Amino acid sequence: MGDGRDDLAARADEDGIEFFLAMFVDLHGKPCAKAVPRSSLNMLMDGGAGFAGFAAGDMGQGPADPDLTVLPDAASYTRVPWKPGVAVLHCDPQVGGDPWPYAPRVILKRLLEQLGTERGWVLKTGVEAEYSLLRRTPEGGLEVADALDRSAKPCYEVKGLTRMWDFLSTLSRNMNELGWGNYANDHEDGNGQFESNFTYSDAVTTADRTIFFRYMVHMLAHDAGMCATFMPKPFSDVTGNGLHTHLSLWTTGDEPLFDGDGDALGLSKLAYQFVAGLLDHGRASAGVICPTVNSYKRIGVGAPNSGSTWAPAYVAYGGNNRSLMLRVPDGGRVEHRAVDGSANPYLAAAVLLAAGLDGVDRALDPGEQTTDNLFALSPDEIAARGIAHLPGSLDRAVDELVDDAVLRRALGVLPDGSDFVDYFAGVKRAEFDAYHSTVSQWEIDRYLTQV
Repeated sequence: MGDGRDDLAARADEDGIEFFLAMFVDLHGKPCAKAVPRSSLNMLMDGGAGFAGFAAGDMGQGPADPDLTVLPDAASYTRVPWKPGVAVLHCDPQVGGDPWPYAPRVILKRLLEQLGTERGWVLKTGVEAEYSLLRRTPEGGLEVADALDRSAKPCYEVKGLTRMWDFLSTLSRNMNELGWGNYANDHEDGNGQFESNFTYSDAVTTADRTIFFRYMVHMLAHDAGMCATFMPKPFSDVTGNGLHTHLSLWTTGDEPLFDGDGDALGLSKLAYQFVAGLLDHGRASAGVICPTVNSYKRIGVGAPNSGSTWAPAYVAYGGNNRSLMLRVPDGGRVEHRAVDGSANPYLAAAVLLAAGLDGVDRALDPGEQTTDNLFALSPDEIAARGIAHLPGSLDRAVDELVDDAVLRRALGVLPDGSDFVDYFAGVKRAEFDAYHSTVSQWEIDRYLTQV
């Protein structure tokens, strides 16, 4: 059949699949699923699985609204390596037979379909998903899972890597069994922090894999008696978790469009225009790619105890320069370093694509690359160069997001005629207000008897 169910059924039977997890994500990237028996595959493919959308998360629904019906994408079939007999099918939510415009995967797919139809282009992405492995203390607190991981400069430390060998090697084998092409695993700059890399792909596939990767890391950590987190800044004095995202445009015939032979950075004219768009919408994009209160404790702060920082503070671009928002590590691609571990990968790819394409459409010029270490310059020196700082808090980032007409248009219109960006902003402003109304221990310590 045209929906790919015959090939899906054959693969599932070959893999001994007994249950499918019909999975989708809410606005925040939280995965939700129903377990569907293999015997009900045809029913799932025909009618999807029903969910009470208001209970699943922020999906633009209340208790009086009709169910979300999530329809599986057969091409997304992913066997769950650590749980024999189970496979994930990533799904696209619908309501009343129409794609649900609140659904992050639906938003990204719409933009990518336009990209292919109108321009004959494909967006490919790759991500570097950083995470921390922790353990809960008897008192209910959190500590690094490896009690010996206390080095002042733990990045790439082989001892810390080896002590987590069982976890990391299992994760690597799982990714390679799935055909993702895991090519590196390392101890990152923070105590208890790791990164596992897999090969880039089209933007939807990479976002699907990012959701599955997070799920896999959480479950493997749980089974090992640990707690995993992708939280941007779990500890104030330790490097935060990023989701550095590599972007490139290709033709539908798989010809690269960002390659620039002879250019200093190896970029084409089109790539520079795309970079200029990312810069022009850099501050507004932060509301989506750095979407939590905690995100802004990762950005724009001094170096942690290790003396290194991997989070950019400034809207600038250059070559192999990690103090910038945009880094060009090799010709033919650009790395966006501001995306953090809490980002919804579908929405992140959507806003970065829209920002870059606006640069292409307006033939923007990003100017000369920045070669300085911006962390070593004073704020006055940086301002004199016309380099903007990323927003300092979630509420400021959301204010810029709602004022950005390009990103507003890209994220789409809702059934009532309003814009998705306003719904997103409302959710995030409520999140910020809840945070801001909470009195922290820091405030008590600082202000209780100050006057």
